[in-house]
Amino acid sequence: MNCSLVRTLALLAAYVLASFGPVVAAQAGTLRHGIAMHGEPALPRGFPHLPYANPDAPKGGRITLAIQGTFDSLNPLIVLGVAPPAVPDYVLQSLMIRSRDEPFTVYGLVARSAEMPDDRTSVTFNLDSRARFSDGRPLTAEDVRFTFDMLKKHGKPFHRSSFGQVKAVEIQDPHRIRFDLSGSNDRELPLIIATMPIFPAHATNPDTFDKTTLTPPVGSGPYAVTDVRPGERIVLTRRKDFWAEDLPVVRGLYNFDEIRYDFYRDANTLFEAFRAGLYDYRLEGDPGRWATGYDFSAVRAGRVVLETVPIRLPKGMNGFVFNTRRPVFSDPRVREALGYLLDFDWMNRNLFHGLLTRSDSYFAGSDLSSAGRPADDRERALLAPFPGAVREDILEGRWTPPAPDGSGRDRDMARHALSLLSQAGWVLKDEALRKEGTGEPFTFEMLVASSQQERLALNYAQTLERIGIRARVRLVDNVQYWRRLSQFDFDMVQWVWPASASPGNEQRNRWSSAAAERAGSLNYAGAASPALDRMLDALLEAETRDDFVSAVRALDRVLLSGFYVVPLFYAGDQWLAYDSRLKKPDRTPLFGPYLDAWWRQPGSP
Repeated sequence: MNCSLVRTLALLAAYVLASFGPVVAAQAGTLRHGIAMHGEPALPRGFPHLPYANPDAPKGGRITLAIQGTFDSLNPLIVLGVAPPAVPDYVLQSLMIRSRDEPFTVYGLVARSAEMPDDRTSVTFNLDSRARFSDGRPLTAEDVRFTFDMLKKHGKPFHRSSFGQVKAVEIQDPHRIRFDLSGSNDRELPLIIATMPIFPAHATNPDTFDKTTLTPPVGSGPYAVTDVRPGERIVLTRRKDFWAEDLPVVRGLYNFDEIRYDFYRDANTLFEAFRAGLYDYRLEGDPGRWATGYDFSAVRAGRVVLETVPIRLPKGMNGFVFNTRRPVFSDPRVREALGYLLDFDWMNRNLFHGLLTRSDSYFAGSDLSSAGRPADDRERALLAPFPGAVREDILEGRWTPPAPDGSGRDRDMARHALSLLSQAGWVLKDEALRKEGTGEPFTFEMLVASSQQERLALNYAQTLERIGIRARVRLVDNVQYWRRLSQFDFDMVQWVWPASASPGNEQRNRWSSAAAERAGSLNYAGAASPALDRMLDALLEAETRDDFVSAVRALDRVLLSGFYVVPLFYAGDQWLAYDSRLKKPDRTPLFGPYLDAWWRQPGSP
């Protein structure tokens, strides 16, 4: 080939690349080191480490953690089985990692960067070519697509519903993968994909992915599972060949050489094990125990530290949940009536040492809550197509949960409840509440899985008995409890839906009409209405913080108007107890204490 022809072909190639380059760039979008749900990431490109991590934290030692319950699987990403979060937290990695100091922002991990247009109709991830699984094999775009396909087909409802919105997946080279999100109108979807834990395609059997397994998986994360004792213990050991040790998002994290999870059958045994020094860190959830149970020798000697940390996130909804699929709870007047029979002040004073606050919203204690706030114009516009979906007092921010007099026997509240029940066709006859016409007694079962839940349920059941309702309290083991919940095989349970600073797709798994029909979802109430579905879409479509807040408050109002729960309470603080040899950074992130940034004092066992 002569030189003239070579120059001509080179010029032609340059022209073609110059012509198509802007088109390709426009399709891919802006190159990003991080993605925020709203606005821009707080940390600049090239940040040295996460602000709540100590980059000089020493490595070494072991931390022992404890979990109440048991396990029969290591994969918590599928419907079957009971699995702790150890594998997705420490063995697998995601494309990007979530900052615990921002409402919802992710920064590059396996993907060193992402490309995304402003309308979020696609997202392209550029993988770090250094990423390696623990068996030495490279992590590539094929592994990402494999994981996406498996979770879309066999994952929990959250992943199945989210990933079902993706139009197409394209591997552009071994370290570049593009997701076509056009038509989804879901601005959170790029972040959901970015936080997907990645399985190795070469070491994962697609035919058995949806089955429970106790075989330690191969992963690219900082730890490997080195010991599994079914129902008793899981041990993870820090990898010496962890590929991402010096990445900014990892620097100062994963400091323990060994993480051990021990499992205990009940709450009392779990606490006594902590008193005996058998594990190192305890997040206390029982106000009574926090108030009276921590006066033991290790605390007095300073070997155990007690700490109260304010909760800065929205408080979720904790309540007795009605399964509205059951005929006895299908009428909202019945559900509202039963709310009049819970005497929170009496419970708080007598059972919880006055340490709790009554839940009045699904996003309590934050600007996302509708409690005490009249709906703004944006909310009213969202709710206008659904007349009757929100009660007037809830729309105007005047509603609060019923407040009995604290005696435990408020007759006015009982009369209010009986009046509503009468409107719904239930009458008190022969000291039992019965359905008019059939004489069917008002009875149901309260399913509980712990002595703490049992105590609360028994107290409430006694109050209901005063107006002729018989509520049977049934305590079952963890495996049976979770199995029944996943199949919606219950009348009433106590449940907590936590709230994040950036509610998103998880709300669909809790409140959408589709989730109400899908086994394994968190829509335990069976809530299903066009108004709920529209509010869920609105919060995911919101481009600005103001629109987002209004959509969440509108969702809150629709949920409150449905009376899907008898609201219980929340704690405004986290109560921590831990071994004094554990150390932590000075800064606590927005999400609260983060053990992955802690370390053990050098020289201590």
